[in-house]
Amino acid sequence: MYKALIIDDEKPVIKAITALGEWTIHNIEQPYTASNGQEGMQSMYEIKPDIVFVDMQMPVMNGVTFLQKTAHDFPSTQFIVVSGYDEFEYAQESIKHGVIDYILKPITKETVENAITKACSILSGATNKETTQSYSDENISADQVVEMIKYYLEKNYCNDISISMFSDKYYFSKEYLSKLFKKKYGYGIYEFALNIRMERAKKLLQNKDIFIKDISDRLGYSNSNYFSKAFKNYYNISPTDFREQP
Repeated sequence: MYKALIIDDEKPVIKAITALGEWTIHNIEQPYTASNGQEGMQSMYEIKPDIVFVDMQMPVMNGVTFLQKTAHDFPSTQFIVVSGYDEFEYAQESIKHGVIDYILKPITKETVENAITKACSILSGATNKETTQSYSDENISADQVVEMIKYYLEKNYCNDISISMFSDKYYFSKEYLSKLFKKKYGYGIYEFALNIRMERAKKLLQNKDIFIKDISDRLGYSNSNYFSKAFKNYYNISPTDFREQP
């Protein structure tokens, strides 16, 4: 099944898109949601959605910045802009980042369905391609390698991390990379990734509409029990007790 993400700071708009879309008919899971571009960007790397509805005017990070930061990393994702502002600059910026549709508020069933149908049509005929960032290994310093590892961890913290994968890619020993990384950032490579995961877990747990199992899945844990143990070991409190705190 396809995955969808709705990013908008207006809850009524999120509810409208969720209610108006014929998700099951299009073989799409019930949509995930985010309230601003920053949260949406984090959700992209956790969920890897096939279809994204994104508002242009949002706090923390607006839609334009969101598209600038994510469109390149998700070439197969179909982006649909939702806006209450019929302004050319937004449409122009959207086209630049490969947005497939641009719909205006107030949302109607027809515009939502047309956008979903278009996205699914493109997805069904598209070949799944991965975008990888290539580097010339010859002229990369050890410090640059460490920076690239940090960049990778910030976007892939919900995946399994192996120091060997960095060691094999950049031709430095695991011990040397670990030492350099900790010296520069104050954490070991695994600690750094775990810290991002746990901070993200706290953020997601604050939204009581998200089940703990779904949080566990989004953060890459094989089951919710393992996630609960990892969270309790890190914060000395279970996810359930953390969520029930006043």
